Amino acid sequence: MGEERDFRKVEYFENRELSWLQFNYRVLSEARDKNNLLFERLKFLSITASNLDEFVMVRVASLKDMVHADYKGRDIAGMTAGEQLEAIGRGMHELVDVQYSTWNRSLLPLLKKEGIEVISHHEQLNEKQAAFVDDYFESSVYPVVTPMAVDSSRPFPLVRNKSLNIAALLKKKKGSEKKENEKKDGEKKGALEFATVQVPAVLPRIVEIPGGKDGERAVILLEEIIERNMSRLFLNYEIVCAHPYRIMRNADLPIDEEEAEDLLKEIERQLKRRQWGEVIRLEVEENIDKRLLKILKKEFAIKDDVTFFIGGPLDLTFLMKFYGEEGFDHLKQRPWKPQLVPEFANEDDIFANIRKGNIFLHHPYESFDPVVDFVKQAAADPQVLAIKQTLYRVSGHSPIVAALAKAAENGKQVTVLVELKARFDEENNIIWARRLEQAGCHVIYGLLGLKTHCKICLVVRKEEDGIRRYVHMATGNYNDSTAKLYTDTGIMTCDRAVGEDASAVFNMLSGYSEPLSWNKLSMAPLWLKNRFVALIRREIKCVSQGYEGRIIAKMNSLCDPVIIEELYKASARGVKIDLIVRGICSLKTGIPGVSDNITVRSIVGTFLEHSRIFYFGNGGSYEIYMGSADWMPRNLDRRVELLFPVEVEENKERALHILETELADNVRSHILKPDGTYEKPDKRGKILVDSQTVFAEEAVLAAEELKKKKEPMISGRTFIPRERLED
Repeated sequence: MGEERDFRKVEYFENRELSWLQFNYRVLSEARDKNNLLFERLKFLSITASNLDEFVMVRVASLKDMVHADYKGRDIAGMTAGEQLEAIGRGMHELVDVQYSTWNRSLLPLLKKEGIEVISHHEQLNEKQAAFVDDYFESSVYPVVTPMAVDSSRPFPLVRNKSLNIAALLKKKKGSEKKENEKKDGEKKGALEFATVQVPAVLPRIVEIPGGKDGERAVILLEEIIERNMSRLFLNYEIVCAHPYRIMRNADLPIDEEEAEDLLKEIERQLKRRQWGEVIRLEVEENIDKRLLKILKKEFAIKDDVTFFIGGPLDLTFLMKFYGEEGFDHLKQRPWKPQLVPEFANEDDIFANIRKGNIFLHHPYESFDPVVDFVKQAAADPQVLAIKQTLYRVSGHSPIVAALAKAAENGKQVTVLVELKARFDEENNIIWARRLEQAGCHVIYGLLGLKTHCKICLVVRKEEDGIRRYVHMATGNYNDSTAKLYTDTGIMTCDRAVGEDASAVFNMLSGYSEPLSWNKLSMAPLWLKNRFVALIRREIKCVSQGYEGRIIAKMNSLCDPVIIEELYKASARGVKIDLIVRGICSLKTGIPGVSDNITVRSIVGTFLEHSRIFYFGNGGSYEIYMGSADWMPRNLDRRVELLFPVEVEENKERALHILETELADNVRSHILKPDGTYEKPDKRGKILVDSQTVFAEEAVLAAEELKKKKEPMISGRTFIPRERLED
């Protein structure tokens, strides 16, 4: 066959940060899509702003740390940290320009057309509105805000990460100086002084004010109300200029777990330091006074390349609150109500239903309630001896945590691994960990050097024929709130072999017990990457034996160089590979002899695509797996993850149907082109297929069939023909 081709050339890989920017552009394209309802477009624009904030605080911060440490290593695309910062800096500036072009040129005029006027500047207020705003400031804002002057006795205050602030230059009014407040010798009279005011996050940022004619509604942002009334905060001073600004700080927590005697206390200490991290981004109004900008850049040690001049309201995440305003239902999609899971539509308890056969769950199309009920019923069931569960991200008022606490109070053995290092959920998880400990649960704070990201719950129950283990495994978190917004899949089973593996998982997490072999589950960071490599190589072997080689893989991100190299090798040997990757993708398509058998698509829709499903053709005897891990180094090498098989034929058909429907999606999908850009498929003359709509309609259809039959559906679902979506 000749010399083996080098599949690790840097030109075969896309930088993960630049790929992420492409992902945020895909989200932004939904905000720019005229086919979407107006408030849905506002929501997508808000998401792009929130995404960018986290990207700066974590990814940009990490690259800056590398530069500070004089790290010279290169990524899989051959770029140093400095080169990456330079490239993504340009990309972020371009992205922000498109964000505000979308807001100013598209969405703002459309809001006006719909009878919603957004007052961009307080100088645009009419007399009636101005009086309302001034009264609102006096009654609701003035008691809350704290003006902060800066002089020789008052140093520059701490400006909190992501907070919105107003900076001002002040000048003493003539005749207001008093002897005791005279300037020091040599200081010029009438010199400008700096002050800053934090816009209170405890108050609504969107304030409705009296509208215009014909029932038009008007709103103004809180910072404009404060800016208008700055003179009330600095009496005896003339306001020379005032402009909003916002900073982003390094939010990557530097935790030395080996040195930390108590991980919980160490994370609490580091969370406080987040507010003091290095400033890595400054946002200011595009018309900011140059003197004011100079002071801000000096105080925050900021350079020009990380200063963003904003042509509109800072921090567009407020648009998510706008989305929640009442009275605009005609501009939003109808809220989706998750449907009943047919297998549980009877009077039997949850354990009896699971004993009938493995149950496939598809959220948010189907309700998350069975997962909550699984823990609740286990907590109350006198036959349940033990509950063991991993928690990565949970909701603010988690019914699952409450049920676990109740189980411990009921005398059951409850072991919970609460991952304290779940980024931006650390504080919430600390609260839950303490509550669980107080209830008598045995709480584990994750493993040294690893994040525990797997999603598994084990219930041990004493029954007539002995001990039986019930297991729930999933691709998504035990979070009843995000389960309504994220697409995820899961399995409930009492399969003996899976139960044994689940016990082994928790024994490894709580102690040092490592099983000699596994029945059906695969675990990272020890074996999972090798398992994926073996499954990919098996498809190459199938091709060599005359069978079709076929891989379909759905995940959030793909940037593991080993996995990408194996996919390239498989493609070069004739394996047909279709990848559904929502976010980062470091693999390139269309490279002759390397990736010309690979397609990549990203689906961005109403729900956030979060499930991980993997199909391997296996010469006609196909296998399907689901799990918590993306194909990223952090998941496969530095996290505890689980991969589990989908075995029952009806469940395999459902998982395959999800993959095939998403491959047919031509409404929400974006196709990766060989030049690294993404574009939506040409829909002219084709039946429209929106995969999320298909799954929602199928869930409704299953519920309707259930009502007609008045009995539970144990067999597979009815899948909607794509022709029904033509309208």
